[in-house]
Amino acid sequence: MTASNVPAGPRTEALDRLPVKDAVPELLRALDERGVAVLCAPPGTGKTTLVPLVLAGLVGGGPVRRVLVAEPRRIAARAAARRMAWLLGERTGGKVGFTVRGERQAGRGTVVEVVTTGVLVQRLHRDQELTGVDVVVLDECHERHLDADTAAAFLLDVRAALRPDLRLIAASATTDAEGWARLLGEGGPDGGDGPGEPAPVVSAPGVSHPVEVVWAPPERPVRPPHGMRVDPALLDHVAAVVRRALREREGDVLCFLPGVGEIARVAGKLGGLAGAEVLQVHGRAPAAVQEAVLAGADGGRRRVVLATSVAESSLTVPGVRIVVDCGLAREPRMDHARGLSALTTVRASRAAARQRAGRAGREAPGVVYRCWPEAEDARLPRFPSPEIAGADLTAFALQTACWGDPDASGLALLDPPPAGAMTAARGTLAAIGAVDTAGRATERGTRMARLGLHPRLARALIDGAEEVGARRAAEVVALLSEEPPREYGDDLAAAWRTARHGGDPYAARWRQEARRLEHALAAEGLAGADGARGGDGLARGEDAVAGLMAALAFPERVARRRGERAYLMAAGTGAELGDGSRLGAAPWLAVAVADRPVAAASARVRLAAVTDEDTARTAAAALASDGAEVRWADGDVLARRVSRLGAIELVSRPLADPGQHAVRRALLEGLRREGTGLLRWSAQATAVRQRMAFLHRELGGAWPDVSDAALLDRVDDWLGVELARARRRADLERVDAGVALARLLPWATGEAARFEELAPERIEVPSGSRVRVDYGGDRPVLAVKLQELFGWQEAPRIAGGRVPLLVHLLSPAGRPAAVTADLASFWKDGYRSVRAELRGRYPKHPWPEDPTTAEPTRRTNARR
Repeated sequence: MTASNVPAGPRTEALDRLPVKDAVPELLRALDERGVAVLCAPPGTGKTTLVPLVLAGLVGGGPVRRVLVAEPRRIAARAAARRMAWLLGERTGGKVGFTVRGERQAGRGTVVEVVTTGVLVQRLHRDQELTGVDVVVLDECHERHLDADTAAAFLLDVRAALRPDLRLIAASATTDAEGWARLLGEGGPDGGDGPGEPAPVVSAPGVSHPVEVVWAPPERPVRPPHGMRVDPALLDHVAAVVRRALREREGDVLCFLPGVGEIARVAGKLGGLAGAEVLQVHGRAPAAVQEAVLAGADGGRRRVVLATSVAESSLTVPGVRIVVDCGLAREPRMDHARGLSALTTVRASRAAARQRAGRAGREAPGVVYRCWPEAEDARLPRFPSPEIAGADLTAFALQTACWGDPDASGLALLDPPPAGAMTAARGTLAAIGAVDTAGRATERGTRMARLGLHPRLARALIDGAEEVGARRAAEVVALLSEEPPREYGDDLAAAWRTARHGGDPYAARWRQEARRLEHALAAEGLAGADGARGGDGLARGEDAVAGLMAALAFPERVARRRGERAYLMAAGTGAELGDGSRLGAAPWLAVAVADRPVAAASARVRLAAVTDEDTARTAAAALASDGAEVRWADGDVLARRVSRLGAIELVSRPLADPGQHAVRRALLEGLRREGTGLLRWSAQATAVRQRMAFLHRELGGAWPDVSDAALLDRVDDWLGVELARARRRADLERVDAGVALARLLPWATGEAARFEELAPERIEVPSGSRVRVDYGGDRPVLAVKLQELFGWQEAPRIAGGRVPLLVHLLSPAGRPAAVTADLASFWKDGYRSVRAELRGRYPKHPWPEDPTTAEPTRRTNARR
């Protein structure tokens, strides 16, 4: 029902039908005794509408109080206010009003005001005591949005230090009631039961309309979501389930999908749906469309409402008896290493699935079609991931700094912020001058926080207004604060021109936000409507202005061209333009929006502006560096002086005198990358290393480990002299590794003198030959012609008698004839078969019947 035809007088019958009224007395008692409470009430019970009216004294005859209701989304805030006003028989803006970013319908007589959690946080910064407010209701707290968690923490701080009389309710249909009760109980002043006691939990009965569950998984497996990608086969299946539901059941359909793109694709697959109207509801949908959906069907035609998670909570879509749930949701993720934040597609939690199913039973019995197997349901997470665990925390860190708690250690939070994310956030804030070295908010940072923008955009707005004027700065920042539709293209300046002349809903929202930002600048006294430093900024073209503003907002994303459609951003991440982009010829870009697909090497540019090196240097001055670089690169020492903008190399020139210590570090880096093979390993040096490795393996103790890893760990002990003199790879290649390695022999203990004894290089055999021992394998090997060992009953043992040599008996041609570690057994049992096989092949060599008494020789019979 629209505001123009709201009847006079309260809707008493509708109010009496709301089941939450039975829980109101217990809730009021809990607030009188403790000042805090957790309200658990299923969808459709009236927790969002009746409870605030009762708390405000507008229903039920209680004392008049001013109530703030905080909703996580603008669409929910508007809908809740309009529903409460309708229940009172009034228009929105009277006793019940709302405030969302860029829109306010409230006046001096407003008693219940519905705001978004972001607006609530802003108000707390301006007025920590929330002067004139008696009760705050944090609705839908189960969704764990970062603004909601922040608002709760600030409110508990206010109750503990400034306003013990401020009443606080955490309300939700499905929530971690125990966790919220503990948080509210511990975060406030002493209650009736003493400090530290959990807050009372009040539960309201649910609507008695049953919701049947129909499991409707795809017939064939679909690929799980990756990043923003959803398998098209799943969307085909969802569209088919919607058609099936329309055939099988009566009533309108509410279909949950993860994002705007999926909604558009499913809407396309439902084109030409006979007898039904397809509507799309999401955060970017025009207000008129949102209101039409919430107003109900007109003319008896069935409706299919395709919605994101905005329709999970606080909204009743009239006529819905069927819910189709695809089972997916979107959550924010931050890649701190690359400075890229994005939404990612995840499996919806069981709590979200219950919320979605409840939409079908708000007015009558209903049904939910779940597009996943029943067996998978138990494996879903219980609740959604808290946004604080994976989101960009830059805005949160600025809020806590302005609150006086830079590391948020003193705030009552269900989940603490990850240390790494907070460190990255504080680094960003320090770079834009929002916090000082101790993390405290500067005057500039406080002004940024009051603008109601992400700190990056606030920086761009403040600094950009000085350069190009408040109006143009505000217009570009408004584009950056809500990404333009994809049909606007990837050129920020072109999107700016399209929005300026556009008549679509996005353009209308953009103009409204641009006006708000321009007025906010004026209110802060930061710039006039057309002021610019020295007047030079007004001469800049729109492309230059767009480039400057994007670079100021995202300095680590300034990017230089390195190939066709390929760029390198200052953060070190590659970036690629899409096919057909007109930005590809630009030497420099300021990337405003980019995402990095799973397993992709480069980010995809969604929105960027042409810029130049001077602008990039100015905007990203905090990332600039100029200094000597001495490192191992391309197989040698690279020494040069380099000017960089983050990872972008601007200018380099050879470094004449890099310094011994820097060169030594580079050479060590080369050794670690490429191994000790960089040195000159002669056959002799290799043999020494193998003998030392053998003694380390068999005797240990003073005999050192000579593996690559061990040698690099103690490089100074054996290679220090050569490293001190080396300047490049060629110098390492001239180092005699054997000479250097000998320094590791245990000279101090005297064991080095026994090296030849314990691991002899050669062994004298009965023929008089001195044969080299091979230490390259698991066991030392003595390879010798069979005739040279006649008369030898036992192979020698080395390593102090611990290890017998493995004897490889060779034919007269030097080929292996037998292998043994027990010569006596070989002469007795194995020799006869070898003799029989080889005497005919080598008749000129002796093959005595008894080798144990024969004369050893290395000659033929004739030469003997």
